[in-house]
Parts: sequence; structure tokens; C-alpha cells
Amino acid sequence: MSESDGAPRGPRLDRRHLISGLGGALGGNALGGGVVGATTWNTGGLADGRYHNPPGSPKSGGGFSDWSGFFWRRLVRPSSAPVIPAGHLLPSGAALAGWQALEGKDAILWLGHASFLVRLAGKTVLIDPFLSERASPFVRFGPKRFAPPGLDVEQLPKLDLLLLSHNHYDHLDLPALRRLAALQQPPLITTLGVSRYLEGLPFKPTLEIGWGQSVSQAGLEIEAVPAIHFSKRTLFDRNRTLWCGYVLKGGGRSVYFTGDTAFGPVFADLAERLAPPDLALVPIGAYAPRALMRGVHCMPEEGVAIGKTVQAKKLCGMHWGTIALTDEPPFEPPGRFAQAAFASGYAPEDAFVLPIGGSRAF
Repeated sequence: MSESDGAPRGPRLDRRHLISGLGGALGGNALGGGVVGATTWNTGGLADGRYHNPPGSPKSGGGFSDWSGFFWRRLVRPSSAPVIPAGHLLPSGAALAGWQALEGKDAILWLGHASFLVRLAGKTVLIDPFLSERASPFVRFGPKRFAPPGLDVEQLPKLDLLLLSHNHYDHLDLPALRRLAALQQPPLITTLGVSRYLEGLPFKPTLEIGWGQSVSQAGLEIEAVPAIHFSKRTLFDRNRTLWCGYVLKGGGRSVYFTGDTAFGPVFADLAERLAPPDLALVPIGAYAPRALMRGVHCMPEEGVAIGKTVQAKKLCGMHWGTIALTDEPPFEPPGRFAQAAFASGYAPEDAFVLPIGGSRAF
């Protein structure tokens, strides 16, 4: 779910928070990973105990009636599940077969929403696995997915690394993570403060990094980069943990996962600091009503703009087609994304969406 973020604050960086593990601040080498990059962005404001978006970021608007109506529609009177178009969802057997057919190649598999398997330099990375029925702390209440995940937890391949971008329920899915931890315990990388929600889960090592920090893990380099969003999991922890995107590097290629984000000037800064990624996974859904969502989520055209700004060679649209978090028609984003990508100079094969469970080499 999403709501307005506070005004951006000036840069204030507390080095004690740059990297920590479960239970407190620990050095990277003690956790088995190691910080290999220095902080190049100032990570939000910490003097008031909260994190903030980069300077110049857009802010969401809307008054009390706008937000109360929005949450009433989402939580209390949710609409019926949409009709899923043919081809939007692959059977799990076909999803597994497609992934296995790409063995040895750098590839992605879309599990739905913002959840991906990424194979890079022979390593398999799971990002933001939202695999449960609801994005909610409640079993029978809250936003419910209308399409199942491409693979269930028990069908996931052997993982070399797990990445979590922030603490929202559609990205930090504790029931799924508990099921995963019972089967395998890959190293886990997340952003500042998020490991507090993971206590008792045996992912080892567990690393926290802030914007501009890189960690070497499982033969890959993982860098946390800024996103324009917010964090909140309870009534009392708004912006107490950080949100981020990730750049994954290995074998001479790179993948940029934006995380949940709006579009703003920070991406021009990002383009100056990073080499153009081979593939960018960009958000194209959860954007209406625009006044409420403009500070936290992209329209499809803005997802393309992120990719164009960072000079990504290929784009894959994400954060759509799985769960109705906002008011736009659930299957509107791909058409708008394709039109915007073509207008921006991307060939159709270089700006694409996948069916849930679909995979593609890059």
C-alpha cells in the first residue's frame, strides 16, 4: 500500500547505520560479505530517526477524504477479481521448464508483481518474493492477489542470494520467507533497519546496506541505490527503515531492479554514477489516483523514463498484473508501457513484459 511521504530533508548520514546485521550494527566481514564500496549518496535524514527521499523528489497529494476513500476501496470494500487474460499466467510446470531451458544463460523469471528470479554469472538471486495470498498482516483481510505466483516456495530452485528492497507487505512477505527458510537459507541482503522484521529466520549471513554501498556476496556485487518511496509496516514505524533499488553485477553484465519508486531527478544522478545496465526491471503499475500515487509509484511512461535516463539496454515492466493495490485497470499498464518505450526508441524486443512464470534470457 502507498501513501504520501514527508518532505525531503537535507543530507544527514550516521555512519553507525551504514551496515548492520540482526540484533545490531556489525562489520561486513564479520557477516561474511564485506562492504566493497563507499557511500556515494546521503541516505535520508537520520537525526529525527526517520529516512527521507532524495532532494527534489515528488510528493503525493490528496486530502483526508481522498485517502479515506482510497483505503475504503482497498481494504474494506475490495472489488471482485478481474478476468485474467489468456497467456497472462503460465502453469507452474511450464514456468519451471522455461527456466530450466535457459540453464547456463543470464536470465530472469517473473514470479508476479515485483518478484523475480535472476540468474547472473551462474548465480540465482530471488528478489522481493511476494508469494502469499494477501499483502496484509491478516489472513482474511487486506489486499488479495488475483493471480497466483509463477512458482510457489517449494518449487523455487536452489538460491545463491535473497534480496529484499523494503518492508511493505507486497515485498517483505514473512509467511513466504518462513516457508523458504525451512527449505533453504541463502544469504540475505536488505536495506537499513529491515532485518528487525526477520528475527528468528536463519538466513546467513544477513547484511543491511544503505544507498551507494556495495556488498560482494555469492560471487556477485550488489549495490543499493536510491528509490523514491517510503516505508511503513505498522502504525508506529513509518520511515524508520530505508527503501532502495539494487544493481546486480556479475560476469560482465548488470541488472538494475528499481524497487518501488516514483520518478524524480535522482535518476539523472544515478545515470552519472553507474554504467548503463544490461537490463532494468522497472515499475509500471499502482499509479492511480495520480494525486495520491505520484510521490511513491510510477506511471508506465515514467517507468520507461527511468530506463531511458539510466540508459538501460533492455527494460522489463514489473509491479503490475498480480494484486489490485490501486485504482487503474489492472491490465492497462503493458499497453501504455509498450507505447512509451517505442516512443523512447526501444525496439519491441528490448522493452517487454512477461507472463507470470515467464522467463527470458538477456
